[in-house]
Amino acid sequence: MSFKFFLKSDMLKRFSLHVLLVAIFLSSFINFYQLLILSITLYLATGGWRFAKILTHTTKRDVIGLMRFLKTKYLLYNVQRKNLSVPKIFLQNVKKHPDRVALKFEGNEWTFAKLNEYSNRVANLMIEYGFQPGEEVSLLMDNRIEYIGIWLGLSKAGLVTAFLNTSQRTKSLIHSISVVNCKAVIFDEANQNSILEIKDDLDKLSMQYFYLGDGEPKVKNAKPLARLMTDSPSTEPHTLKNTSCSDRLFYIYTSGTTGLPKAAIIKNHRYIWMGGALRNLVDLGNNKYQNDLGLDNNNIYTCLPLYHLAGGVLGTCQVLIFGDTMTIAKRFSASNFWKDCIKYKCTASQYIGEICRYLLAQPVTREEKEHHVTIIFGNGLRPKIWKEFVTRFNIKQVGEFYGSTEGNANIINTDNKEGSCGFMSLIIPSIYPVCLIKLNEETNEPLRDENGMCLHCTANESGEFVGKITKDVTRSFDGYVNKDATNKKIIRDVFSKGDQAFLSGDLLTMDEYGYLYFKDRTGDTFRWKGENVSTAEVESVISNILNQRDCVVFGIEIKDTEGRAGMAAIQGKEDSVDLDYLLERMQKMMSRFAIPMFIRLCDNFEITGTFKMPKIRLQKEGYDFYKIKDPLYFLDVTKKKFVRINEQVYQDIINGNIKV
Repeated sequence: MSFKFFLKSDMLKRFSLHVLLVAIFLSSFINFYQLLILSITLYLATGGWRFAKILTHTTKRDVIGLMRFLKTKYLLYNVQRKNLSVPKIFLQNVKKHPDRVALKFEGNEWTFAKLNEYSNRVANLMIEYGFQPGEEVSLLMDNRIEYIGIWLGLSKAGLVTAFLNTSQRTKSLIHSISVVNCKAVIFDEANQNSILEIKDDLDKLSMQYFYLGDGEPKVKNAKPLARLMTDSPSTEPHTLKNTSCSDRLFYIYTSGTTGLPKAAIIKNHRYIWMGGALRNLVDLGNNKYQNDLGLDNNNIYTCLPLYHLAGGVLGTCQVLIFGDTMTIAKRFSASNFWKDCIKYKCTASQYIGEICRYLLAQPVTREEKEHHVTIIFGNGLRPKIWKEFVTRFNIKQVGEFYGSTEGNANIINTDNKEGSCGFMSLIIPSIYPVCLIKLNEETNEPLRDENGMCLHCTANESGEFVGKITKDVTRSFDGYVNKDATNKKIIRDVFSKGDQAFLSGDLLTMDEYGYLYFKDRTGDTFRWKGENVSTAEVESVISNILNQRDCVVFGIEIKDTEGRAGMAAIQGKEDSVDLDYLLERMQKMMSRFAIPMFIRLCDNFEITGTFKMPKIRLQKEGYDFYKIKDPLYFLDVTKKKFVRINEQVYQDIINGNIKV
């Protein structure tokens, strides 16, 4: 089904022609209602039933989605009309319910009033130290209540916070701090060694240091933040009134799995738009189980890093803008997840796909049925475990979304459609202009027609997801601090000649009703034996076979061989995986060309804060026997089994004596 289905539909043309012909020849003999019935009958008989089928299946979904979308647009309209910033809206919530609990963490609770007071002290302290509105300050901390209080305080002072990824070290960390020209870095005790490693380089940038922790900091010249704040005024800073909805609020960095991290710009109105869209489209504000626990608002459990989009924007926005409560975990624990949800009376939870997989791998416990979490929202819940997950843990609604920190091509599952990450309306596509464009299978470049326009995917085709860029906040693309990186994410001539669109870098598939399903990253899909292989799909199958064990799949080059052969790197020591059983199950569950030709057993994986496993190093090492110390196996098609790669086998593959 093409994106412009209802704009250039042959079905509509046939319908109009039928009405015209019937009207001309039969208008003298039958009345209007008979004419209408006959026209509809002719239309359906000539293929129009497809249109009727789509209309029947999607009208309710699209109308509900449209109403919720317009509600969010109205929210943003008021934000822009009144020039409201995040701290200004937060202050409204403080005045409305000062004693409501805003944040919970390890038994500690902060009310809206306390969070407001803390953030005011931060703001006034930074003003006292001479920081000017518009300047940047880095924040390097593990999950804790103070994290939100600090960046909220910085925003009240008009400062822009750079959310540093705590897994970054040395070169990557220096880059993240310097790329946005930070004047100071605030860090906690758990991360001060990371600062010590690069202090000589940071000193060259005339950096100021603020330390939050017990005792004296190891970093020389670091100022004790908590001690200084005791003497800082708790009144609203004078800079608050000058904050604007269009100001930069903070930077969130890409994970850096494909190079140095890029700093994505998050402005005040974008923060409100993203959090508001999530809330309205999944109807998060109408969680009936709040009343069962004696709550007048949601209590959202998050164990995701606060330096990423999910926890740092979509989660905290529900608190600061909409008055909900958030329970923060320092980090994810599969064994404590449901226990925490019960202990802190949580009614909703955030997730990413790997969390769902880890929870399923846990032994059955009574807590997994006794909690009151009925709605979860996040991304990456694999279709293969979707039903099992919601059934086992009694989840009523899954708000699976697709999107990126910086992009405008974002969608969400509004009606609990199993496996889907959202939809595109086939009735009124212009309301939210996103689409799938066809790619060259060899180069991943967009395919174009004779007029230079991108070709749009039809039903059950995979393509790159893109979103039209306009000046409207909901369609804008603020991009990265680095302008070259920003330009690389923009494509032209997609919806109409001369337009611009955001390139998501992801492959999605659309069914006949417009539901979308994540397939893979454009760079991760590889071609083997003349077929496209989705790494995400293969990873999902292998993980399920091995009881949710971590694995990554990628394509590697083989000398004198067309395409790329698949390799699966699986967490585990030698002999920890039954490769015969794995092969048997893979042969039953996937196409022959998709079965990895190589297996690498890795004792340890480098896993990011959001459980992403970087593939670049593994892919570069390939199957090099002399570089890799991990056990390597090769699928010998003649023996129909995986065999251990030794020096002789490696040389035979290199020399072509063993055909891959």
